[in-house]
Amino acid sequence: MGKSGSIFGFPETVNEVAARTVAGGVVLMAVGFCATGNRLLLGLLCYGFLARVTSGPKFSPLGRFATKIIAPRMSRFSRIVPGKPKRFAQGIGAVFTSAALILAGLGFLQASVVLIAILAFFASMEAVLAFCVGCQLFALLMKVGVLNSDYCRECADISLHSLSR
Repeated sequence: MGKSGSIFGFPETVNEVAARTVAGGVVLMAVGFCATGNRLLLGLLCYGFLARVTSGPKFSPLGRFATKIIAPRMSRFSRIVPGKPKRFAQGIGAVFTSAALILAGLGFLQASVVLIAILAFFASMEAVLAFCVGCQLFALLMKVGVLNSDYCRECADISLHSLSR
């Protein structure tokens, strides 16, 4: 993982193995929540996304596990990718899980299950296929000019990166 400048920074680069491991953990927790309605799982899922979007893996138990235990053991599969699209994807996860937590708190458990099921689908695409939907959305927003391409020059054409494997 590339270093960030402060305690509340996101890494400039991300190990794809770690990102996919985190996505796999998200899938497991999301499916667990959808199957049981356990709000503690939903709270942990939400905390993880908020921690990762603000600080990368520093305060996320799942992020620490992925970067400190799994990724080093899978180093031959390592692929370093830009961090900004991954942070954007974590932000989408934070929005989905925060909304689901609020809905569950207001008594709309089914609506929160639907949001988390959608999240589980997208996380499974990252975990299994290494296809980050949030990263693709990030690239699209750059392409149409919503995000300035100077913001992340190496990811300005991230769609080619994901297809070139």
